[in-house]
Amino acid sequence: MNEALPDVPEVRVVGLPQLTSGFDLVERLDLPMHLKVHGPLEPMGGEQLAQLAEQISLKGRGGAGFPFHKKLRSVAESAIRRGIRPVVVVNGSEDEPACRKDTVLINRAPHLILDGALLVAEALGARTLVVGVTRASTERSMEQALAERGLSDRRGAPIRARVQRNPVRMVTGAAASLIRSIDGGPAIPPGRKTSASQSGVGGAPTLLSNAETFAQLAIAARIGAERYCNTGLYDEPGTVMLTVSGAVDRPMVIEVPTGVPLRYVLQLAGAPPLPQGVLTGGYHGKWIDAATVGEAIVSRDNLDAVGGSLGAGAILPISQDTCPLGESLQVAKWLAEESAGQCGPCYLGLPAAARGMEDILQGGGPAALEALKQVAKAVKKRGACSHPDGSAMFLESTIKAFTDDLAAHVLGNGCGRPVAGVLPLFEGGRAPTGIPGGGQAEPEAGASRQKIFVDWTLCRGHGLCADILPEVFELGADGFPTVAQAPVPRYAEAKALRAVRRCPALALRIEEDSSSAPSRTNLPVLSQGRGRRALGR
Repeated sequence: MNEALPDVPEVRVVGLPQLTSGFDLVERLDLPMHLKVHGPLEPMGGEQLAQLAEQISLKGRGGAGFPFHKKLRSVAESAIRRGIRPVVVVNGSEDEPACRKDTVLINRAPHLILDGALLVAEALGARTLVVGVTRASTERSMEQALAERGLSDRRGAPIRARVQRNPVRMVTGAAASLIRSIDGGPAIPPGRKTSASQSGVGGAPTLLSNAETFAQLAIAARIGAERYCNTGLYDEPGTVMLTVSGAVDRPMVIEVPTGVPLRYVLQLAGAPPLPQGVLTGGYHGKWIDAATVGEAIVSRDNLDAVGGSLGAGAILPISQDTCPLGESLQVAKWLAEESAGQCGPCYLGLPAAARGMEDILQGGGPAALEALKQVAKAVKKRGACSHPDGSAMFLESTIKAFTDDLAAHVLGNGCGRPVAGVLPLFEGGRAPTGIPGGGQAEPEAGASRQKIFVDWTLCRGHGLCADILPEVFELGADGFPTVAQAPVPRYAEAKALRAVRRCPALALRIEEDSSSAPSRTNLPVLSQGRGRRALGR
């Protein structure tokens, strides 16, 4: 159940390969082989590069889909206006258990990614290049690729290039998390939303994009816009890298031209002929039901139109003989574990949403369904990063796509089908290491060493604790904290001490957590009514 995908699963291609050219020759394209397969790459000016990206309609392949040419021009304009050299960052932090396309590219074609990144760096006049990764295999491959090109982080080098390794966590892949870690902080969102194009690494304008995006740019720069646009759809030309897993015989990463029917991709991976549903875009994506699968094609616009999402390129079918709500519940619990623990909508809302889904499966009836809808609605657009929004989208999509199964659980005695655990979750077989809960966390992940307690005989509801330590405290409708005790994330220990010292009623205390890992019983447990009021303020 929930078996982890290998770093480099089977790779297939439909049509002529572009990003995967040479994969049939060697396991990894070193620099000499890369040049034999793809040929040399001539530098381009900044506006020329922006025009190329616009002509091929290149959008970010990490999930958000932001037009690359707009990002490129924004960084260039900001750098010129401020008189600061920009920074280029490759985001290879592929931390979702169902995604492997970027990991495959970094492990097998690292120089294609570097081609695109160095092309951008030269066009912008950048002197710093950072590649963010989270896996040992991608770190080794990219460091080897930098060495093969003679690139290093040495002072005085024409361009300083290095690899930034972060823990494997869902929130690590956020752009703000990666930038924060490059600047020496923890690999979690900073809690404030800023544009990297205006102020990124070290406060400099930063062009940060997904690994596949840079690789696509390198292909287009070599073959030209006209030839690039001969592949795929007219308005979304080129190819797409997909990771196909779930209820399939052969989990794989596959390069396909846009416009290919989704059912054909599923057939190649050995999915059931009539899947009960397909999760598109990954765990921040959307389900499409069985009736819709036949009309869906691999295209950002088409998948959006049929209620799905291209997202991070993960495609996960499930069969007719498993409970879709039960499968989704396991993902919902994992998403809650992966919270950075910095804001109430995520730290409190996502566990509450998972409990709501569990209540439905346990016969909670219409009240449980309504509670889940309210919690999912409450967490959106209120978090410090996109994790609550993506998780809420996944939950809302689940209850929309599987109406028959939902009715069986809400109005009857359940669907009677088991949970097969076909959606990959745990990395390398270990338990999730998010805050709060989960298994033994890696030191970098900010494992809790302390607990903070509220003495209700002293608390007067001043609310200062929630202002200083929002990672732990949120005020309920009555103005008092919604938790009596909770683990303190390691990165927030200084703030927790400040909250204790500044509490006017002296109602807080900190104790060392003697357990090796935070217990689930330490999670803030709210009643559904009170939780909705607190999150909906």
